[in-house]
Amino acid sequence: MKNQVVVAVALVAATTIWMLIPQSADTTAEVPVSNNKAIVAVPEATNVDINSDVFTVRVSRIDPQSYVEQVRVRGRTQASRHVEVRAEEAGRIVTEPVARGARVSAGDVLCEISVDNRAANLQEALSRREQSEFEYSASLDLQKRSMQSDVIVAQLKAARDSAIAAVMRAELAMEKTRIRAPFDGVVETRTVEVGDLLNIGAVCASVLDDEPMLLVGLVPEQNVGQLEVGATVNAQLLGGDTITGTVSFLARAADPVSRSYRIEVEVNPQHTNIREGVTAELLVTTATIEAHLIPSSALTLDDSGLVGVKLVDAENVVSFRNVQIIGDNTNQLNPGIWVSGLIGPVDLVTVGQEMVFPGQKVESDVSWSR
Repeated sequence: MKNQVVVAVALVAATTIWMLIPQSADTTAEVPVSNNKAIVAVPEATNVDINSDVFTVRVSRIDPQSYVEQVRVRGRTQASRHVEVRAEEAGRIVTEPVARGARVSAGDVLCEISVDNRAANLQEALSRREQSEFEYSASLDLQKRSMQSDVIVAQLKAARDSAIAAVMRAELAMEKTRIRAPFDGVVETRTVEVGDLLNIGAVCASVLDDEPMLLVGLVPEQNVGQLEVGATVNAQLLGGDTITGTVSFLARAADPVSRSYRIEVEVNPQHTNIREGVTAELLVTTATIEAHLIPSSALTLDDSGLVGVKLVDAENVVSFRNVQIIGDNTNQLNPGIWVSGLIGPVDLVTVGQEMVFPGQKVESDVSWSR
C-alpha cells in the first residue's frame, strides 16, 4: 500500500514540474502555411500558361438581355365542341349514314329515317287548313251583312289557327326525319346502320369541331395571378410539333380537388390537323424583364447558403451577388440558365469561383471586357 502512495505522489510531482517549466513557442505553436500565390483573372477564352505560383480564374462579360417570363403548364388538346347528335323523331334508318372521319358542314344530313305516315299527316293537315280558311272567310262575309254572330266567327277563326298549327307540326316532323350536323366539323363516331330503328333521343353520330382546337390545362394557384386572358402561348405537343395560341378562358373558381384553375387556349388557325387528347406542354407568357444568361457552372453558395455568383468589379475586387433562377436555355449553341438580380453588364467569374472570396482583390485588367 505504501508503494502505491509513493508512486502516485511521484507522478503528481512530475506533472506539476512539467507544467511549471516554460515551453518554447517555436516548438509548440502550429505555424500557418503561408500562401503567396497570386490570383489572376483572365478572359474566358484566353489560353493560360501553367504556373505553380499563380491561381487563374476566368471571367466573362455578361450583358443583360430581354427575357420573356413564362408559366409552364401541363395540358392536352381538346376540340372546341364535341356533341352527340340525337334523333328527335322515331323511325327506321333508310339511307347510308355519313361515314366516320368525314368532314361535314352545318346542315349536312347525317342520318335519314323513314317518313312512314308523316307525309300523310302533312297532307291531312294541309287539307284541313284549306277548309278552315274557306269557312272563316265565308263567316267574315256573312258577318258584314249581319247574318253571322261574332261567336261563330271567333270559333271559325280558332279552327283556322289550329289547322295552321297542325300544318306546322306536320312539316316539322317531316323535317326531323333528316338528322343534320349542327356545325362544321368531323364525324367522330357513327352508331347506326341502314335498317336500324332509332327511338327519340337515340344517338345517330357525334360531331367534333376542330377549328379552332383548344389547349386545356390546370394552373397552380401560386401562378394563376400572373396570367390573363389574351396572353400569348407557345406549346409543344408530345410528338414534337410546336404550336401557338392565345388564352381565351381563365377560370375564376378553383378545382375543389387539385386547387388549380382551368385554362383554355385557342390555337391559331394556321395550325391544322391537330388531334384531340394529345399531351402538350404550355408556356404562357406573363411579362418581359431584363435578365442575364449565364453558364450553370458559375453558380455558387455563400456562407448563408444563398445561391449566387461571384463578380469582379472595376477595382478588380471580387463580390458575391445573390441571384434568382428564372429559366433555362436549352439551345445547344448557347446553353445556360436565366437569372435575375444582376444590374447592367457584369464581369462574371465562370471558372475558379471557389478559389476567390468576396472582398479579395485579383490581379487583372478587365478593360478587355468593357
